[in-house]
Amino acid sequence: MRFSTAEIAGRLRGDLVGPDVTVDGVTIDSRSTVPGQLFVPIVAARDGHEFIEAAHTAGAAAYLTSQPPVGGTAIVVPDTTSALTELGALARERLDGQVVGITGSVGKTTTKDLLARCLASSFRIAASARSLNNELGVPLTLCNAPLDARWIVIEMGARGAGHIAELATLTHPEVGIVTSVAMAHIEFFGDLEGVFRAKSELVTSLPPSGIAVLNADDERVARMAGLAACPVLTYGVAGAAAQVRAESVRLNDDLQPRFELVSPWGGGEVALRLHGEAQVSNALAAAAAALWGGTPVEAVLESLSRATGSDLRMDVRRLTTGPALIIDCYNANPLSTEAALHALAHLGAGKKVALLGRMAELGEESERQHRRMVDVAEQGGISVVGYQTDLYGTDHVDTVDDAVALAQSLGHNDALLVKGSRVARLEEVVRAYGAAIGDPSLVP
Repeated sequence: MRFSTAEIAGRLRGDLVGPDVTVDGVTIDSRSTVPGQLFVPIVAARDGHEFIEAAHTAGAAAYLTSQPPVGGTAIVVPDTTSALTELGALARERLDGQVVGITGSVGKTTTKDLLARCLASSFRIAASARSLNNELGVPLTLCNAPLDARWIVIEMGARGAGHIAELATLTHPEVGIVTSVAMAHIEFFGDLEGVFRAKSELVTSLPPSGIAVLNADDERVARMAGLAACPVLTYGVAGAAAQVRAESVRLNDDLQPRFELVSPWGGGEVALRLHGEAQVSNALAAAAAALWGGTPVEAVLESLSRATGSDLRMDVRRLTTGPALIIDCYNANPLSTEAALHALAHLGAGKKVALLGRMAELGEESERQHRRMVDVAEQGGISVVGYQTDLYGTDHVDTVDDAVALAQSLGHNDALLVKGSRVARLEEVVRAYGAAIGDPSLVP
């Protein structure tokens, strides 16, 4: 989206220093700056002001700053993070398209990616990049959306009460998808009812003309129907009463699901390239919103069947040497870890090992939930090895080299799951293992 710096300065009540220029899009990362963009330096662990010159060298047309300008065209504001939010609000005012908000404890990013693919088959769209779902990522999505976008698909995360309500106030969603309520970031919400209240902020923000797309298989999500001022569209695998549902679900040898999609708009067979039975629910959420939004059912079926997953999320790799790998280490909470363990249990293999990093932000539930994962694993015939944590018991490794050695000790008929929260940085293990066996593609 294009803005003049004079217009931006006026909206932000900032001081324009240098010539008035036109910017096209906004970035907060100097490393990915595209020529013509506005660079917004964020003050966090690193002060983004240190990278203004790098962004300018990469082609940024102008920048915001709360410090003295360093040349070029600058807009001086008291706080760059607040200014980015206000820029997002300006962009939303310009957009005539409808916003789809997606939240939930698990499945947000995959549902977002699947829905974006479905809608893009028929409409001009914009969507959150990667997992940019917070007070920085959401305004960036709005600012970088094409002006003629019919749909803007926005992932919304929360680390406390009121966060989703704030994002909804900024984005004005007409469609709200809630995928799940589970024990994620529980130390910030207190308990599952706190998670329920936080996720339901999206549902209560929807206008009467909108639609709440709710997971009928999740009891707490289903309960949000009573909070909606708009119609509700349900989806589900287990719930026969769901309006959009999957029937005859089956998995191939690589855990890729195939199922029959049933909906008020018609249906047909879907053969997902994604891995794990849990992906069926994400596909149903995307299908429900896309069908309600006017995407033909044939386009939805084809789009779902062609979609591939994001890096580090339920990626099943059959290697020429070594064990089958399930790489699912983008993040972890008890619900997603349990789903990954069930996937490993159903994978045809001899010895099955789960290399599990710590599940972060569980508060007082941490010890109990980690031990529960060991019980789940034992029921599936899986050996658990903790990575840099003894929360799963005494069997653990503490270095990347030791974890790689564990993987190399497994045979071609065995299987290894690699799963943990971001703080565990298990992608380093996968990358090092790839280097050890001469396969750098394991982590792009």
